[in-house]
Amino acid sequence: MDARTPELHPLTVPASAAGWRADAAADVQRSLPEVNATVPVPIFGGHWVRRLLAFVGPGYLVSVGYMDPGNWATDLAGGSKFGYTLLSVILLSNLMAILLQALAARLGIATDRDLAQACRASFSKPVNLLLWFACEAAIIACDLAEVIGTAIALKLLFGIPLIGGALITALDAFLLLLLMNKGFRFLEAFVIALLVVIAVCFGIQIAAAAPPVAAMLRGFVPSPEIVTNPEMLYIAIGIIGATVMPHNLYLHSSIVQTRAYERSEEGRRDAIKWATTDSTIALMLALFINAAILIVAAATFHSSGHSDVAEIGQAFELLSPLLGLGIASTLFAVALLASGLNSTVTATLAGQIVMEGFLHLRLPNWARRLVTRGIAIVPVVIITALYGERGTADLLVFSQVVLSMQLPFAVIPLVRFVSDPNKMGQFAISRSVAILAWIVAGIIVALNLKLLFDALFG
Repeated sequence: MDARTPELHPLTVPASAAGWRADAAADVQRSLPEVNATVPVPIFGGHWVRRLLAFVGPGYLVSVGYMDPGNWATDLAGGSKFGYTLLSVILLSNLMAILLQALAARLGIATDRDLAQACRASFSKPVNLLLWFACEAAIIACDLAEVIGTAIALKLLFGIPLIGGALITALDAFLLLLLMNKGFRFLEAFVIALLVVIAVCFGIQIAAAAPPVAAMLRGFVPSPEIVTNPEMLYIAIGIIGATVMPHNLYLHSSIVQTRAYERSEEGRRDAIKWATTDSTIALMLALFINAAILIVAAATFHSSGHSDVAEIGQAFELLSPLLGLGIASTLFAVALLASGLNSTVTATLAGQIVMEGFLHLRLPNWARRLVTRGIAIVPVVIITALYGERGTADLLVFSQVVLSMQLPFAVIPLVRFVSDPNKMGQFAISRSVAILAWIVAGIIVALNLKLLFDALFG
């Protein structure tokens, strides 16, 4: 395939980003240099389908974070307890995600920097250390959900005890190494294949559950009760935290640069268009899967009086009997395992991007992965030993609330950068999009303050 591939020299700041601090430009290397600009892109004038296919991939890697095991816990809890009401929260959070991921892709393509590198070039060292710590906390919280989800899937499918399953997840530190050695396109194909498995599993379960269409559609209309009911608000914020992943903004701003688009104004503008299209389509798939989990929970558990189903293990045991479909529970567990494996890959990449971008520190991928995974495994083993499966279910929902609390630390810098013409040049977003982005950031901050107030003062 004919492509124009830029040389991989130390980064020269493009004209579109001329406002970045000059002293920072000299030491910025390309993000993920081992795969940067390695995926060929057709030259201008090629058929639009070929150009779209060349950019398909990063959006699906990002979408993985929007349907990881943490989403399952919050969606199951919301659907079983409150029926279809929280579908509006899933829709709202997905729309916010589409906007924020488009901004992250724009930042990476327009400036040749990922979000972590942009922060390092713009903020003082103490601020950067705070942002790095917040992002690492988010990655650990996400990893916590993946450990729990994968361990539960292994238990449901193969009867492996939770503690044993949690320890086995340490071995997936080498999965990313294997995939990356085969090329970034192979990694993307692996992720997309698992996403298809998840979508098919839940498509079958929705068909079996046969939810009432009218009630389901009403669920997409926001209800005032979501804000006034503290328990519903807690789960709603958990859904937002599970959906809009802070580390995904760092991830997306980096992996869009794997495409060998022409590093010119015209080339960047074209790349932004196709990268945004890719992520929007991929996140619509994430919307379907998240909504499907909640719809299955509402149609199966809430409608039958099982309003206390918040644990994945409970859902597994009840699905087949209540749906009258013997394979339903197995499909549920297979989708959960696929979700855990996918999330492992993207969280590892995000961790590498954050550490290299903020600290200029490069560790072997396997070492970084083992450290992060080890930090996540310890609390899972302790909680499982002390409180059993119920404790891990509560820990899973709590991890998503922690993720939500980290969101402002990624969203606010991102919106600030992409709305600043001094940093983005002609690629700065318009005033109307900037206003919308700040409104989204304000909603996230307000919901987090509300959650914090309720937690402190009851």
